[in-house]
Formats: sequence, structure tokens, C-alpha cells
Amino acid sequence: MTVDLGHHGDAEVGAGLIDLAVNVRHEPRPAWLAEPLRQSLDDLAAYPDATAATAAVARRHGRDPREVLLTAGAAQAFVLLAQALRGARRPVVVHPQFTEPEAALRHAGHEVDRVLLPEEHGFRLDASLVPGDSDLVFVGNPTNPTSVLHPAAEIAKLARPGRVLVVDEAFSDTTHREGVAGEPESLAGRTDLPGLVVLRSLTKTWGLAGLRIGYLLGPRDLLPRLATAQPLWAVSTPALAAAIACASPVAVAAEREIASRLADERVHLVRRLRHVPNLTVAGDPASAFVSVRLEGADKIRLELRERGYAVRRGDTFPGLGADWLRIAVRDTATTDAFVDTLTTVLEERP
Repeated sequence: MTVDLGHHGDAEVGAGLIDLAVNVRHEPRPAWLAEPLRQSLDDLAAYPDATAATAAVARRHGRDPREVLLTAGAAQAFVLLAQALRGARRPVVVHPQFTEPEAALRHAGHEVDRVLLPEEHGFRLDASLVPGDSDLVFVGNPTNPTSVLHPAAEIAKLARPGRVLVVDEAFSDTTHREGVAGEPESLAGRTDLPGLVVLRSLTKTWGLAGLRIGYLLGPRDLLPRLATAQPLWAVSTPALAAAIACASPVAVAAEREIASRLADERVHLVRRLRHVPNLTVAGDPASAFVSVRLEGADKIRLELRERGYAVRRGDTFPGLGADWLRIAVRDTATTDAFVDTLTTVLEERP
């Protein structure tokens, strides 16, 4: 099935609409982040120097700086991988999944195989579904749009010599598990898995989508190949300042607190949604968004717009379809008002 891989949640948002379509946190930035951003504006006459930011990110994940490549958002990382690895024989993208990896691969001339995770299994990863001869594999964790968090051990089964395994952890900092100190199921600190590349984003939790800052963690013999596909001074001075600030212990502690609160808000949203007649929540949500299936979702989305709510359409995600919507987790008051409106829309349908 042909889908619009270039469609993203920001296209759903319009003036006056309550934004449940974009997975970016909408809260004021803390002083420890806002002040370095302001100060960085005094240094714009000089070309960006990524040395300090690279070292800060490396310390945050217990990696060697040679295993870190800063990028203009995680989306740029997909392009670098697709361009630098043009010799891949059989690229595979595990869907449902953020659409930019496949789009970047196709734009670079790759022929892409899709592995579709079945709804009846909760959209959970089964490593055996990925063809053994694939030498380039993309998987999201937690996965956008389903919000499913795959076990790290299952993803690790995909790593093997001769294969580049790309794990998109753009939303890993939104996950929380009671009793777990860090990010559950993250592979960011793993250096023992051959060919493992982990992508991270700083734009979601800290509301920096317009700044464009992310990074790759991977083997030191692979990252120089990716860097050659990157423009000079690809990451701006303010973005580098953000990377340093967001890699600090203060930021990591704040991130964990935010993820804990988000977990409570997500539980509330899922509980409310599961009381909506004829609506199914995808899998076991673990991130800042939830996907739902309900008949006529493509038309319901338009009716919700008329009542002031923007949600993400699901038909542009391979493996979902027109009966799917993605809904961002917000505060409980916003959730309650939205679910009440959704219920009313459904009750008024013929």
C-alpha cells in the first residue's frame, strides 16, 4: 500500500486548535537550559565547535567521544545513514514506525523491505520476522506511533556482524518503569553489540523542535563514514549549547521526573480511552503518545478539528490505516476534555 511518508503531526496543527498531534512537550524551559541558549547568541560570529557538546553527550551515556556524532535533529541522522550506507543490499524498516527512516532510504535510492508487526501481538517486536540476510535494519524503541516499548533483549537479537542495526530512541527519555533508575530498555550505553547505532533526540522533552538537535551513538569505525555525508558545521552554536545543558546530571534527573509524571498522565489517558465504546488502544503504551483504532477514524479526526482538537492521522503509517489515530499525552484536564469531546462525536454519528 502506498502511503504519504512525508506527512507529520505538525501538518495537523492549526490556529486555535488544541495540539494533540505533535509529540513535543509544551512547558517553559528551565533556567539551566534557557540561560545557556541565551548566552550562546553572543557567540554566533564564530563557527560552531562541537567538541565540548560531543564530550558532554559521551559522558552522559558512558561512551567514548569517538562514538558520538551530533546531528541537526534525529531526522538528519536518518539521511546520513541512508546516504553513507548506499551499498546496503537489503535495508529493512520495522513498521509501524516513524516514517522518516524509510523516506530517507528511498530518497537515497535504496529498495526497502518492510516488516509489519501484527496488531494481534500488540505490535511487539519479534526478531525472527526480520530477514536474516538484511544488512541494514531500522526499528523504533519506544515506537512512534504505537508507543510500544520493545524489550532490549529482543532488539539485541537483531545485532550481528555485517549488519548495521539502527535503533531510534528519540522517545526513550519519555519512558519510565517503577523501580528502574534510568530509561528502561535503552541500548544507548551498549558497546558490545556489533553494528549497533542508537539515535537520540533532544527536541521532544525539552521543547526544542525548532532548534534541531540530536545525535548518533555507534561504532567508532562507522561514525566517520556518516560524518562525511554531513554538511560542515551542521549543528548550530545554540543547538550545541542545548546538547551540553541537556546532557548534565541536573537535566537527566529532571528528565526522569518528567517521565514519571508523564507515565501517570499516560495511564489516565489510556484508562479514559478504554472506556470509549468501539475503541481499541494499540499495544501497551509506554511513551508520550497513544495510538487508537476506531471505525471511521479518518472522518472522526475532521470532526474533532471542528471542535478544536488536532490529532494525528494514522493512514500515513505503514502497518496502520485509515481507522487509526495517534493522540499525544497531555495533562489530565486536557485529556478529560478531549475524551469527553471524542465521546460526544461518536455518540452523534449516525
